Amino acid sequence: MEKLIFRKLFNNITLFFLISIVSISLIIWITQAVNFLDLVSEDGHGLKIYFMYTLYNFPKIISRILVFVFFISIFYVLIKHEEKNELLLFWINGIGKKEFSKKLIKFSLIYLFVQLILSAIVVPYSNNKAKSFVRQSNVDYLGSIITAEKFTDAVKDLTIFIGKKENNLLYDVFLKDKLGNQKFQIVSAKEGEIINYNNTNYLVLYDGKIIDHDTGSINSVSFDKTQINLSKYLTKTVLYPKIQEANLPDLFYCFKDTIYLNYLNLNLEKPKYIRCNNEVLGEILREIFKRLYLPIYIPLLALIASIVVLKSKDFWQYSNYKFILFMNGFLTLSISEISIRYVGDNKFNNLIFIILPFLLFFINYLYLSKSLKSQK
Repeated sequence: MEKLIFRKLFNNITLFFLISIVSISLIIWITQAVNFLDLVSEDGHGLKIYFMYTLYNFPKIISRILVFVFFISIFYVLIKHEEKNELLLFWINGIGKKEFSKKLIKFSLIYLFVQLILSAIVVPYSNNKAKSFVRQSNVDYLGSIITAEKFTDAVKDLTIFIGKKENNLLYDVFLKDKLGNQKFQIVSAKEGEIINYNNTNYLVLYDGKIIDHDTGSINSVSFDKTQINLSKYLTKTVLYPKIQEANLPDLFYCFKDTIYLNYLNLNLEKPKYIRCNNEVLGEILREIFKRLYLPIYIPLLALIASIVVLKSKDFWQYSNYKFILFMNGFLTLSISEISIRYVGDNKFNNLIFIILPFLLFFINYLYLSKSLKSQK
């Protein structure tokens, strides 16, 4: 009987959690997708790149809200069970409230494991994968972002100006292509158009002039028709992975000779993009703690939510009691997010960050134990 009623409780929590996290994630994802339209409207990438970039950002959203949704799920389901007198089944079957809390804490370890997988492996991979679509993309939609009588510089090292635009035809075209520190090329043409040939975009220009400038030397040549391969140009999007997109071995490499890892004898390869210097070590350590240690707050939040069973719905200040417990969980979440910002080079701050969740767990568990003793 005990296994049956706990299974029903855990199933209800899981069902509410799944519905909530999918619904909230979709709302946030759609909102972000609108913001990501700049990839097409300003940076000139194709719709396929936009869709894939947006899709691969979905795991990040789930990871960011998972802890909060988990707390809400336990808190909401326990309150609903209390209002329907379903929690009485646990007490009638001889299950103590402390044992009840311990069961919920053990149950929360499943979500702790899921969050670790997301934050340590899935999210960095998906973030890097999303950026890789942008890094490997050429300028697919350059024609759509060129505006008449306006300089367009969304493309790296290339500035474009047109006097008039009608459908796919461009008039009074001016281009400046930066080729080096003191080397650039200016192209002017009366007409032009963007065409796609063998999945490659070309800017075809008619009746114009090319001016080459190389450290003070100027050469000029006229043309009736010329074409420029746009695939060699990239947008001004960040090309290299950020620390948030790096995998854990690359992050650990920067600390392989420090007190953090020197006893583990890890065989780590030198990262391709991350440079391990003093300027970024604090940020890298913060990212490691964020991925591997921050999920430890999940059992703490399960404990806080379980404290709601100490009072029945007949308690005259039950509403205030629920509100205080909810604020306790909300403040605990806020503390976890704020404290991670102070992790870095300061070893004292790092120590406080490590101890803090255990201290908060001890305080809440002590309150639970003392409250149960006073009820006897």
